[in-house]
Amino acid sequence: MDWVLADVTAANHMGQMAFANFAFSQAADGDGAFRQQFWRKTRSVAASIPFAEDLLAAYYCAFDHATPLPVKASLIGALAYFVLPADVIPDVLPVLGFTDDAAVLATAINLVAGHIRPEHRVAARDRLSQLFSQY
Repeated sequence: MDWVLADVTAANHMGQMAFANFAFSQAADGDGAFRQQFWRKTRSVAASIPFAEDLLAAYYCAFDHATPLPVKASLIGALAYFVLPADVIPDVLPVLGFTDDAAVLATAINLVAGHIRPEHRVAARDRLSQLFSQY
């Protein structure tokens, strides 16, 4: 019976490793495809979403090497929901478009709040300032 549990644990760990390798893979230009999609969407909507600072703090925490893998996986899942075009509530709907994204992100942040450090929040505010100064 112990060997079955060990196989399940190993399979879960390998699944996490595959997810991490996909999420953190690097493209030839030095930046992962996920990161490119994230920044493209963030630049286009940052001014119109009230949770932009939380979104960026979650991003910086997810890609911090000191963040544990399960925390990274939770945050990457929430960030992927924001990036992916398939949504429960389409993002193009006025007012309601990003409510599901905000709910998913808020849930993930509440689960891992202790891992989002002040430096992640500072980096988020700095990046938002840069994004807003470009427009």
